[in-house]
Amino acid sequence: MNNKFSKVALTGNTAEPRVIETLCSLAAHLLNQGLTVFTCAEQSLDGLPDAVTRVPNGQFANGADLIIAVGGDGSMLHAARIAVAADKPLLGINRGRLGFLADVSPSEKFDPLDNVIAGHYEREHRMLLKAQILSADGTRNCGIALNDVVVKREDTGRLLEFKSYVDDLYVNTHGGDGFIVATPTGSTAYALSCGGPIVTPGLDALVLAPICPHTLSDRPIVIPGSSITDIQLGDEDADSAIVSCDGEVTDRIAAGERLRVAVAEQRVQLIHPTDYDYFGILRSKLHWGRGNRTTSR
Repeated sequence: MNNKFSKVALTGNTAEPRVIETLCSLAAHLLNQGLTVFTCAEQSLDGLPDAVTRVPNGQFANGADLIIAVGGDGSMLHAARIAVAADKPLLGINRGRLGFLADVSPSEKFDPLDNVIAGHYEREHRMLLKAQILSADGTRNCGIALNDVVVKREDTGRLLEFKSYVDDLYVNTHGGDGFIVATPTGSTAYALSCGGPIVTPGLDALVLAPICPHTLSDRPIVIPGSSITDIQLGDEDADSAIVSCDGEVTDRIAAGERLRVAVAEQRVQLIHPTDYDYFGILRSKLHWGRGNRTTSR
């Protein structure tokens, strides 16, 4: 059995009433179990038990041994950055729509969560990406991403022309709305909507996917996780493009600069219940096998 958890940090999108409801009931449940519960002091949470310890935003996870994010995958992506910075494991309770990452469903009894707290869980380390802009003035960091790094034109009414390179080898000159570099985790996110393949999380690989390519033969490709991807605006493209990490705009790339994406040294630790089934999540979220077919063996 794994180590038990005794100090838990809670986070979530407090703009959602369902998330607030779950956070408050979860905090009360954990306190009743004798656990120490932390939350961010800047979050407005009416109904939160008084015994919850409110800590400033940049520190609220430091004293915990587990972070629980309540919400959808957006909340999990935000919490992942906190978890990596604090070097803490992360568990998600799904209160969003798809919820590929937040795989614990809320329930009144919190049975799956109680089992995790007691030490019955699986620990998984997921790949992260780091993004940098290489320019004549030097290198600047754009951030890290659990799902994907995306470059696209801010003005969506025009095509973006850019060149892609893998390990300094020229791949293609693309015309379209942008380009995605995705981890296996991110293969079920933006890259999936661009026709990319689903890559199981344990595979050491990256997905390169053009966004709405002007040429139909410009297809997503899978490359080794050890490879480095560079993206440069085309020679005829004088405008800048935005760079986002997990959907959050972090920088802009101009003509003459390169966006470099590689696997980061850090990994995020995800905690799953012992009955975690990645393919079961895919079947549920993507509505596979609906109809008269069965899955009996």
